[in-house]
Amino acid sequence: MLSGLYLDLNRDYRNSIFLAGSGRSGTTWVSDIINYKNDYRYVFEPFHPGKVGICRGFGWMQYLRPQDRREEFLRPARRILSGGLRSGWSDRFHSRFVSRRRLVKDIRANLLLGWLRANFPEMPIVLLLRHPCAVAHSKIRLGWKLDIETVFLSQRELVEDFLWPFEDEIRSAKTDFERHVFCWCVENYVPLKMLKRGEVHLTFYENLSEYPKDEVRRLFAFLGKDFDMSVFERMKRPSLLSREGSAVLSGERLVGSWRRHVTADQLERALKILDLFGLDSVYSGKVMPDPDGALALMEPSW
Repeated sequence: MLSGLYLDLNRDYRNSIFLAGSGRSGTTWVSDIINYKNDYRYVFEPFHPGKVGICRGFGWMQYLRPQDRREEFLRPARRILSGGLRSGWSDRFHSRFVSRRRLVKDIRANLLLGWLRANFPEMPIVLLLRHPCAVAHSKIRLGWKLDIETVFLSQRELVEDFLWPFEDEIRSAKTDFERHVFCWCVENYVPLKMLKRGEVHLTFYENLSEYPKDEVRRLFAFLGKDFDMSVFERMKRPSLLSREGSAVLSGERLVGSWRRHVTADQLERALKILDLFGLDSVYSGKVMPDPDGALALMEPSW
């Protein structure tokens, strides 16, 4: 790790890739896949308002309308995406001395993706999805708590634009599991409805685990990058933020391990929540996703 000892020589935001996804969805693992040759300066979760000073003005999961041009938000985003940010938090996993390209990974920026696309239109965006029951179980296991009303319902524009049909149901969530499933729905429903097909690349944790060759080929084709077979060796190693002893592509596969821990009642409730948002077309009681269901929620690019 190089901490702050590095050079970022190209300050064009178009030389950044933005990887977004829910917490505990595998974003660190996917960042390792994209950066398997260490070609990029790795910028770790720069929109964390409690860790990165220039982002103190952002909410925990900030929503911004695409037409929002307030400099209090644009200024730090430009600095991050153009390579000007120096942060012990965001640089802690970076390990390349001289960089001309950046990989920016964040688990708190899903609701910013439409805004980022409007203001930085030539930056490739990748959105990772993983089954909400797997995400909720992992968060609960790690003791993550969520004040869903403060994080989401206190954002007036977010409620006006997207959440008003679901507001009563969101407020009625009684358990941590329900709150985390609602969180997953909000942070994936919003970008799927804001972004058009082709404006973002959707990749799925389960498909990367079960069908790595096809999913990696699609991912790198979107990024306009070549890859070699060593990427698949890198995929076999857990990310730095994985639970101790976990692995992605060895022995017992992890994609369905959540089914041993989520009760039948929890699964039934999760499916009802997904149905509210129309996200049951993407994930259901089955382990594997339906990518076509996600694309159907998005507007065509023409």
